[in-house]
Amino acid sequence: MCGIVAASSHRNVVPILTEGLRRLEYRGYDSCGIAVVDEGTLKRTRTVKRVNALIEQTKIENLHGVTGIAHTRWATHGCPEINNTHPLFSHNVIGVVHNGIIENYEELRKELIAKGYEFVSQTDTEVVAHLVHSLYKGDLLEAVKKAAKRLRGAFALAFTSSTEPNRVVSTKRAAPLVAALGDGENFVASDPIALAGVTEKFIYLEDDDIVDLNPEKLEIWHAKAETWEKIERPVSIIHEFSSEISLGKYDHYMQKEIFEQPRAIADTLEGVQSITGAIFGFEAPGMFKKLNRVLIIACGTSYYAAMIGKYWIEAIAKVPVDVEIASEYRYRETVPNPDTLVLTISQSGETADTLAALRHAKDLGMDMTMTICNVATSSMVKETKAHYITRAGVEVGVASTKAFTTQLVALYLLALAIAKEKGRLSKEKEEKAMKELLHLPDSMNIVLKLEPAIKEWAALFADKNNALFLGRGTHYPIALEGALKLKEISYIHAEGYPAGELKHGPLALVDGNMPVVTVAPNDELIEKLKSNMQEVRARNGVLYVFSDSDSNIEPGDGINVIKLPENYGDLSPVLHVLPLQLLAYHTALVRGTDVDKPRNLAKSVTVE
Repeated sequence: MCGIVAASSHRNVVPILTEGLRRLEYRGYDSCGIAVVDEGTLKRTRTVKRVNALIEQTKIENLHGVTGIAHTRWATHGCPEINNTHPLFSHNVIGVVHNGIIENYEELRKELIAKGYEFVSQTDTEVVAHLVHSLYKGDLLEAVKKAAKRLRGAFALAFTSSTEPNRVVSTKRAAPLVAALGDGENFVASDPIALAGVTEKFIYLEDDDIVDLNPEKLEIWHAKAETWEKIERPVSIIHEFSSEISLGKYDHYMQKEIFEQPRAIADTLEGVQSITGAIFGFEAPGMFKKLNRVLIIACGTSYYAAMIGKYWIEAIAKVPVDVEIASEYRYRETVPNPDTLVLTISQSGETADTLAALRHAKDLGMDMTMTICNVATSSMVKETKAHYITRAGVEVGVASTKAFTTQLVALYLLALAIAKEKGRLSKEKEEKAMKELLHLPDSMNIVLKLEPAIKEWAALFADKNNALFLGRGTHYPIALEGALKLKEISYIHAEGYPAGELKHGPLALVDGNMPVVTVAPNDELIEKLKSNMQEVRARNGVLYVFSDSDSNIEPGDGINVIKLPENYGDLSPVLHVLPLQLLAYHTALVRGTDVDKPRNLAKSVTVE
């Protein structure tokens, strides 16, 4: 959600900033803009179109400057229109870009209107611009320090001023922001990927840090009680982004990331030679021995991974598991248990609702905390005692694919590790599980070869308006995930259900125009599932079945079948989600939607 790039240099920064915005498109946005200081004047270009259109506008307008701020906006306060598009100005002296939400903006707005400030947007961000202007006495750093003390909410902000043409000041609270060091130039950005190829030196900022930078220096100040203290933060070298953000032979990032999953799984498992709690951190074995319950907190696709994790942990480790949607958990009364392991799952590690829910659980006295996350430097990793870093790499497509399957592998390892630490994992089970995990990438590659047959199904789906997805056991959450993928990128309304619930309501929707996708592995529930399929056929519903080769489900009138090559036991959900991802992708292509950047959605959800 929203992306920030800002720079101060001795060279023209417009190409750096606009390319940075292009690299941040994965976060989701509906407008974008850039502002530079040129000969003592703030100049900007904004559009409610894509970054490519912004780049063309900067060329037409010959926008040029050595200091600038740029932004991709995902609308919260005010619809996507030019007046609400960042950067926003105050009196053509202060320019600002903003990620997050200012919770006390109404109070500040009234105060500033009383002082004579006029507002031209509906955003909470314009309040920040005017507030800093009202406090500005020629020193941007001092004005931002004073303003930051007045702001409530989660935010990342970057400012520049027409009267200090080489200066950028930036600050953050509960929103991602990094500083970056160059040669004769310095930067801030929402994500290091924005500056891939420009610099490899990054500084991960903490809440209530303020960065003051110009081409020659970068200083960090941190709020301490009523004062500010100049501090040093470690510099991280990151140089692996270039290949990951190249499409290579693929047409879209989603397609690329679907086919990267076998490699991502292999990377996530790298170094795991045996099952032990220690692979989750040095505090994990003690926590796993002590825990008597697990609470998993997540949102969206990560929530569906958590649901599968519940099945695995309860079946393998014999420990009860609660799975909570983060945005619901933090706002209701619960019964805390200090012997509960609180596990968060997040691709970015910055998901606002999940972070807030984690902090809420800790406030309730549950201090055994852990995260499964794809970003080792994220807030979630820093705020938990144990962690497992999935190695999915950069995921650009908004619809999560490889982040999901690597989360599943981490959850399966967790179930095994808890069982091992509690003495509930036999040697035979451990050896079998390790063998299957290590063979999993090869099996995934075989499943991905089913793409041509899935493309044929996509052509049949493209003119539909609704679809049902059915599964049982660990494949019920896979049905939910398949439905989510289809609705996210093709805009077909789709719902996932436990197949046994079909007759308790959803069957009323089934007719010849309602495709029913069924996940049908050859497990202990297959005969029950076949009965549910017959219920669909009796109402003239058309079935699209993903079965295992030995499920004994054959194509026929109203029954389309694609067979996966092998039954994979516990890890079957990892294989069965792949064709659902491909079905969504190819259906979206036929419908002509924006696969990598679906409307109204964002990749990194950093606001509530």
